[in-house]
Amino acid sequence: MNFQRPRPEEPEINLIPLIDVLLVILIFLMITTTYSKYTELKINLPTANAPKAEQYPHEIVVAVSSDGTYAVNRHVLPSRSVADLASSLTQAAKGNANTMVVISADAQSTQQSVINVMEAARVAGLSQLTFATQRSPGS
Repeated sequence: MNFQRPRPEEPEINLIPLIDVLLVILIFLMITTTYSKYTELKINLPTANAPKAEQYPHEIVVAVSSDGTYAVNRHVLPSRSVADLASSLTQAAKGNANTMVVISADAQSTQQSVINVMEAARVAGLSQLTFATQRSPGS
């Protein structure tokens, strides 16, 4: 009696049917693919160029520094009082009541200094206020 296991047969890998299938797929792709001599479409997109105005004619920029100093249209005011700021805004508006007052405050400036600008604009008869914002370089 022979109690030994029979040796398993080595698996046989037949590559010929695999090659036949790949060739059929390749031939199918070659026949069904269409070729074009134009590789891309050239599209002329519309463009718009307009000169950017540095300052609008009916705009007063009030800069508020961290120490509470005011600058109206880049002219530093010697005084920090609301009355002086209001007279400076009136002169800068040149009688135009529709003038926009842009408040550009430093990040370290106090709220009271910004409120003083708003009060001065009210005293000067300027009702259109806006605030300039700028992202910090880190954000």
